[in-house]
Amino acid sequence: MTSAAPASPPVKAKFRTIAPAIALPMFLGMVGETIVATALPVIAASLGNIEQITWVVVAYLIAMAVTAPVYGRLGDAFGRRMMMVVALSIALVGSILCALSTSVEMLIAARVFQGLGGGGLVSLSQALVSQSVQPRDRMRFHGYIAAFGFSASAMGPVLGGILTDNFGWQSVFLFNLPPAILGILLVFRVPPRSTPFEPFRFDFPGLVLFTMFVTSLLILVEEIRRPAEMRSVFAMGLGVTIVVSLLLLIRREFRATSPLFPPVLIRNPNIWRSYAMAICHGGYFVALLAMIPIYLSVVYGLSASQIGLLMLPMTAGIGFGTYATGQIASRTGQAAIFPSIGLVVVAVMVAGLGFLGQLPMWILSPYLGLISLATGTVMAVVQATVQSESGGPLLGTATSGVSLSRALGAAIGTALAGTLLFATLAANGMEISTDLQSILQGSSEGLASMGAVVEAEIRANVAFAFRGVFFLIASYAAISCVLAWTLPRRTL
Repeated sequence: MTSAAPASPPVKAKFRTIAPAIALPMFLGMVGETIVATALPVIAASLGNIEQITWVVVAYLIAMAVTAPVYGRLGDAFGRRMMMVVALSIALVGSILCALSTSVEMLIAARVFQGLGGGGLVSLSQALVSQSVQPRDRMRFHGYIAAFGFSASAMGPVLGGILTDNFGWQSVFLFNLPPAILGILLVFRVPPRSTPFEPFRFDFPGLVLFTMFVTSLLILVEEIRRPAEMRSVFAMGLGVTIVVSLLLLIRREFRATSPLFPPVLIRNPNIWRSYAMAICHGGYFVALLAMIPIYLSVVYGLSASQIGLLMLPMTAGIGFGTYATGQIASRTGQAAIFPSIGLVVVAVMVAGLGFLGQLPMWILSPYLGLISLATGTVMAVVQATVQSESGGPLLGTATSGVSLSRALGAAIGTALAGTLLFATLAANGMEISTDLQSILQGSSEGLASMGAVVEAEIRANVAFAFRGVFFLIASYAAISCVLAWTLPRRTL
C-alpha cells in the first residue's frame, strides 16, 4: 500500500514528457492511410489518368507494409529514437513530393516514398511506449496513444474532404509537414533505451521474399476489388507468387541468423493469437469505415456532409473505447477480458445490421457509435500483450508485426467485402458497369440521372447486398472473439 501511493505523479510526469513525441508520429501514420481517400476524385480530375488513381492509396499501403518490420528490426538493433527521426524525415520529404506532383505517375512514386517513412511511424511509436514505460502502466499509455491514432484514422476521410474542398488536394499532403517537423523536434524527449544493442546482421533475402509476398498480395487485393475488370491470368500469376514467396520466406526465417520475422515470436500462442486478432480488427473496422459511407450514400441517399455528421459517433467511439480500456486495464491489471466481451458486442451488432435491414437514421448513428466503442477494447490489449511477451531485444520487431497484421487485414477484409457486394449485385441481375461502380463510389448525380424507378431498384438491391456484407464483417469480429477468449495471458 505504501509503495503504490507515490507511483502516480511520476507516471503523469512521464506521460507529459513522452506522449506528444509518440502521439504525433502515430497520428501521421494512422491518418495517412485514410486521408487521401476523399481527395481521389479531385486528384483524378486535376491530373487525369483515372484508371490508375486508386494506386495513390495502394502504393502507400504496399510501402508501409514492407517497411514496418524493417523499422522494427532496425529499431531493435540501432535505437528506436534514431529510426523514428529517419521515418519522420522520409515521410516529410515524401509529403512535399506528393504535393508537387504534376501527374498521377509522379504522385504514385511520391506516395511510395512517403510510405517508406510511414511504415515506421506506428510501429516505432508503440515500441517507444514499451521502451519507456513499466509493464503495468503500458496499458494506460497505449490507451491514450491508440485512442489518438485510431481517432485520426477514422477522421481521415472527413479531414481530407475538408482540406480538399477549401485548399485543394495538395493541402492533404502539406498538412503533414508541421506535425512531422514538430515530431522530429520532440522525439528526443523520449528516454534512450537502457538495454545494450546486440550484434545484428540484416536479413536481406527475407526482405526480398517478404516484399514479393506483400506486393503481390496487395496487387491481387486491388484486382479483386474490381471484379468486372479483373484479369484472370494475371490474378492467377499473383496467387502463385504469393504462395511461393510465402513458403520460401518461412523456410528462410527458420534458417536465418537474424531473421526479419523471428520464429520464436510466432511459436508463442499469445503473440500469434494477438497478430490474428490484429488482422481481424483491421478487417472489420476498416471494412466498416470503407463500406458504411457507400451504404449511407446509396441506400439512404445522404450527401457527403450528412454522412460525415452521421458517422461522428463512430469516429469518436473507437477513441473513447480505447482510452477507457487502457485506463481500466492499467488500474486492475486485467486485459484479455475487455476484447473478449467487446468483440461479442461487435459481432452481434454488426450481424444485427444484416438481420434488421434499414434502421432509422436517428438509431443508426448511435448504433454505429456503440459498435465503434466496443471495437476500442481490442488494440491496446493486443499491443500490450505482444510487448509483454516479446521482451526487450525483439520489442520493435514484435510491435511492427501488430501494425503489419492490422494493415494486411484491413486490405484483405475490405477487398472481400467489396467483392461480395459486387457479386451479390451481379447474382441479382445487376450489370456491374462503370456507371454502377461510380455510384457505389459516391456519385449521387449518376444515381439521380437514371430515373425514379431505376433509382429505387438500385437502392433496394444495394440494401439487400449489404446484408451479406455485414454478415461477412461480423464473421471477422466473431473469429477475433474466439481468439480473445482463448488468449492464454489474461492479465498484464
